[in-house]
Amino acid sequence: MLDKIKDFASTFFVTGDPLIYGADVSIALATIAIIFVLTYFKKWTWLWREWLTTVDHKRVGIMYIIASILMLFRGGVDALLMRTQLAMPDMEFLQPEHYNQIFTTHGVIMILFMAMPLMFGLFNIAVPLQIGARDVAFPFLNALSFWLFFFGAMLFNMSFVIGGSPDAGWLAYPPLSELSHSPGVGQNFYIWGIQISGIGSLMTGINFIVTILKMRAPGMKLMKMPMFSWSVLSSCIAIIFAFPILTVTLALLFLDRFMGAHFFTLDGGGNPMMYINLIWMWGHPEVYIVVLPAFGIFSEVVATFAKKKLFGYKSMVFAMMIISILSFFTWAHHFFTMGSGANVNAFFAITTMIIAIPTGVKVFNWLFTMYRGKIRFDTPMLWTIGFIPCFIVGGMTGVLLSVAPADFQFHNSYFLIAHFHQVLIGGVAFGYFAGLYYWWPKIFGFKLNEKLGKWAFWLWNIGFYVCFMPQYFLGLDGMTRRLSTYGWDSGWYGLNLTSTIGGFLMGIGFIFQVWQIAHSIKFMERDTTGDPWNGRTLEWSIPSPAPLYNFATIPTASVQDPWWEEKQRLEQGGKPAPKAKLEPIHMPKNSAIPFIKSLCWFIAGFGFVFGWMFFAIPGMIGVAVCMLAHSFNYDTDYYIPVDEIKRTEAAARGSV
Repeated sequence: MLDKIKDFASTFFVTGDPLIYGADVSIALATIAIIFVLTYFKKWTWLWREWLTTVDHKRVGIMYIIASILMLFRGGVDALLMRTQLAMPDMEFLQPEHYNQIFTTHGVIMILFMAMPLMFGLFNIAVPLQIGARDVAFPFLNALSFWLFFFGAMLFNMSFVIGGSPDAGWLAYPPLSELSHSPGVGQNFYIWGIQISGIGSLMTGINFIVTILKMRAPGMKLMKMPMFSWSVLSSCIAIIFAFPILTVTLALLFLDRFMGAHFFTLDGGGNPMMYINLIWMWGHPEVYIVVLPAFGIFSEVVATFAKKKLFGYKSMVFAMMIISILSFFTWAHHFFTMGSGANVNAFFAITTMIIAIPTGVKVFNWLFTMYRGKIRFDTPMLWTIGFIPCFIVGGMTGVLLSVAPADFQFHNSYFLIAHFHQVLIGGVAFGYFAGLYYWWPKIFGFKLNEKLGKWAFWLWNIGFYVCFMPQYFLGLDGMTRRLSTYGWDSGWYGLNLTSTIGGFLMGIGFIFQVWQIAHSIKFMERDTTGDPWNGRTLEWSIPSPAPLYNFATIPTASVQDPWWEEKQRLEQGGKPAPKAKLEPIHMPKNSAIPFIKSLCWFIAGFGFVFGWMFFAIPGMIGVAVCMLAHSFNYDTDYYIPVDEIKRTEAAARGSV
């Protein structure tokens, strides 16, 4: 009996690597610390009532942001482990199998579990406030979306210490991801972690499309809507068409592994290239899904800190919508070397070049907005300015990769790695950092420390160029990606060491950001204006942090930048607009069902990972029961009385 337990434990838990044992200890200590703090301060009820069961879009947004910062730490550690392994030739810091697992989890975590939740967090924080709404269209669905993401991310991250991480690359190409080449459970963790969180992402896309189209303030026509909300709309349109492709693709791969199907196994009559086509039909739109909202953030930040109306508003709108559509016609440029023929390669080369045009238009719009503006160089603006040269280089190298004959040389090399990170860090991460700094006072009611923020900015930027510029030359010199080691005779030592130094500089920049948040919490300077940046859109017209109901009375917004225009009118001697009569506000009640239902999905997913039907079946039954319970739950809303609204507004305006 004891021998059976030992055998089970040796396969169930990941063993044999000191780094894994260190992770086990840190996870155990962090868990004990969290349980102790919640118990000592008697916060379990508070945690359940205020957070785990909340449907308030602002709190859901905060939870997304916290989760994304944790995932940034995890993915960043993976990156530094890889760079340490590659810093010197013939390094034995990581074994090849462990290295494969790390670069696989790094890619998945950074795209799906860091960038996506940070994006969704900013959606939740800003969009309802920008369009003058009191909530999102479907608050229950919004909470369910978050918890599905969260439990999907937890399921994926468990593979680090239980069962073993996936090691077939972040897009899991067959045959490496098939049972013949990946017989362990790591690839099942990959499938079900992404599958569960992907369902939540699809729900978010639907939710925000409906919110933007149906819940705008009176008078706010689409062509008067803030640019960030436009970017969210274009991103969500891409989400609802792209993520079903991912869901089906992963389902087919799981059927290959779990039931012996042969969709992608060549020796069974399947076609691995069909998987690669399908995964990139999702994967390339996904790049634009995460970068489009960053473009919206830059538009808001540039207009605010240059104190000018955004240049070329309509061209920006059309550019974003064109990108959203064209992103579905470029996927094959990821495998020009497949052998599809000159005509296919030419078509996708042309579409890839065309999509660079609307992307470039926006850069000129931001530059012209800044031209002759009274620019303030606060941290959100610094991240925006830092993005422009970085993204220009990324865009130029992207056009180089779109040339099919050239791509035969660049393909699978470190040139591609440098380009990919240039776009996703310089575009996505810099954009979301700018948005986080920009809306932080609106979320929490205080600004982040500017001095520490500028240290973080410069360390990130200098580190970025030191890290990724050498990788272009490494790629041109023949270094391919996914290498875990190289010899002294390759001539790659100096560039790799430089790249590693840059990676650690970015890591130090992240530490400054964490220090900045902790310092600002302790020594916060409370925002007493509700408008610390002298903003232009409606979110800056209410107190910081925003009340539960956002707006005591629904605003009217018949012009672009309505809050800015109202401030200008008052400065010129205009009379304040008459206040509308307060009325009871209809709000959704908290619900435990999203949390419980997502937990059931987690249990079912865990069962499918190991093939344990005694886990999977009860989990799916739990999902069905939650759906049934919600269907018959009619006590889902309430009204905030006028007296409570007056007290809340008086307290908020008292500090304002």
